[in-house]
Amino acid sequence: MEKIYCESINKIKQNKSKIEKALNVKIFISGKNVSVDGDSLDEYVASQVVEALDLGFTTDEALLLAEENFILEKINIKDLTKRHDLPRIRARIIGTKGKTKEIIENLSNCAICLKDNCVGTIGKTDDIKKAIKAITSIIHGSKQARVYAYLERERAKEKIKLSEDLGLKTKR
Repeated sequence: MEKIYCESINKIKQNKSKIEKALNVKIFISGKNVSVDGDSLDEYVASQVVEALDLGFTTDEALLLAEENFILEKINIKDLTKRHDLPRIRARIIGTKGKTKEIIENLSNCAICLKDNCVGTIGKTDDIKKAIKAITSIIHGSKQARVYAYLERERAKEKIKLSEDLGLKTKR
């Protein structure tokens, strides 16, 4: 049985039965502590889902963690910078009306959520590396345009890899 401390317990209470059914676990809530009971692998996935919900992800985004190639990665902004203007750094990640965050999500195929000084990212293992590099670059002060260009180049490389001839096409 694994115990997790959660700040936003209401979201977990509202989706408790959906999580239990999807992950084949039993969830017990006591104050702000959440206990997960089940098979060890299911417990681990459920704890990741609860952590994602606590960060602010939607239930559907958090339940993606139950799929094989999806992971949750957290970045603590304070670990990456010594600057003391953390609200400004958070604002750079979000962008005007959420535009920067949305573009990074679309170009990297990842879901991004920001809570306090922690940035959470859910995505496939290959995609999450790109998203984390993009977010880290923004935290370090890179211009958003350069970050977008990097993500677009990576996306183009990925498309080229997918469209490579595997020798299965018929000859003319």
